[in-house]
Amino acid sequence: MTDYFDITKAFEKVLEKLSGWGESIILKTPNFILAILVFVAFWYVGKYTSHFIKKILLKKVGQESIKAIVARTSFIVIVVIGFFTALAILDLDKVLTSVLAGAGVVGLAIGLALQGTLHNTFSGFILSFLPNIQIGDWIVTNNHEGQVVDINLRSVTIIEADNNAVVIPNSKIIDSPFKNFTGSSRSRIFVECGVGYESDLELVKKVTEDAIAEIFTQKVNEEIEFFYSGFGDSSINYVVRYWADVRNRKDILKAQSEGILAIKKAYNLNNINIPFPIRTLDFGKNKFRSETISIKNSDE
Repeated sequence: MTDYFDITKAFEKVLEKLSGWGESIILKTPNFILAILVFVAFWYVGKYTSHFIKKILLKKVGQESIKAIVARTSFIVIVVIGFFTALAILDLDKVLTSVLAGAGVVGLAIGLALQGTLHNTFSGFILSFLPNIQIGDWIVTNNHEGQVVDINLRSVTIIEADNNAVVIPNSKIIDSPFKNFTGSSRSRIFVECGVGYESDLELVKKVTEDAIAEIFTQKVNEEIEFFYSGFGDSSINYVVRYWADVRNRKDILKAQSEGILAIKKAYNLNNINIPFPIRTLDFGKNKFRSETISIKNSDE
């Protein structure tokens, strides 16, 4: 009899518990439906917001990878906000607090483990929006020189003159100086040479400047500059500087080559000598000394 009474009492408690759950479900159903609707709404808002950011706000960004990651990040942020809002509607404060605490701990651990990666990622964001370096530019950085072909959240890829690709971490670009040849359409070219000591230096200067002026037009605030730089072993050396349209290393080499050809042609027409080093060896004098020493030694 006692056992029957205990079973009946336990059964009644179960029914009471189930009844309470049922009432709670009925009472929470509107909130549950509202939470689902809110989460779905945030999902679509995030979807269309990411599409808007990628297509409209990031039109000037040439890197598709950057557009994709920014759009994806905005989508995730909006969806996470919707998730926490849905939890708040369901009065799941303890769950919300636990999720936030867990997210903080996990985020801290991930941040410590991926310091280098995160540094490269933030550097990639900075590079993507800086006008100082863009895809197609010819740059020199970290002892490498080439054309930028890709900028992503991890690295910058350049193709060097020998057609080999070099991948440089974004943090290296941000933390180190770099030279961008494509940043300006005009650049100064340097050509060094020397003329014989017998040359008329005033004539050399005029002939050189005229030869360069014939093939390279100097714009406003630009001029051909000629400077004698020193007395060499067999020539008086000089450097001539002039402006040309330059966007990469090949353009520089081309402008230097054209300048050298023009200078040499002008020197030939004006009988200006470009000497080369000469070394004089006096074997007779050395031989005489050797023979003298030999005779002296034989007499002794």
